[in-house]
Amino acid sequence: MMLLVLTLANPLMAAVSMPELDIGQGGHCVDDPRFMRLNHMKLMLHQRDETVHQGIRGGKYSLAGCVECHASKKNHSVLGTNQNFCQGCHVYAAVKIDCFECHSSEPRKMQETGLGLVPVAGRLK
Repeated sequence: MMLLVLTLANPLMAAVSMPELDIGQGGHCVDDPRFMRLNHMKLMLHQRDETVHQGIRGGKYSLAGCVECHASKKNHSVLGTNQNFCQGCHVYAAVKIDCFECHSSEPRKMQETGLGLVPVAGRLK
């Protein structure tokens, strides 16, 4: 109710639109998109702690999983333009994104083996 009152009181707020993002593969996300917008950082920090402290990799909310699904089909990255999934949303929200100072913003190349899909050297391009 308060947001509605503020929006009606300030017409400039009503004119702000959501960013136009290249969502990569898109489709069905690992969780509700509204929930993910609000909580993705907490979820990834929890996943990071499980990976670093307990050696558990590839959880539901892994950064690599996000990149695999949301990398642009144009530049194969979640960074590079303000339409790319991570960069576009963080620019829109005026939030510094520092995940990719250490982590790759591009999905890994995968190769089929007798053990299933395994990562190979290099990135998609």
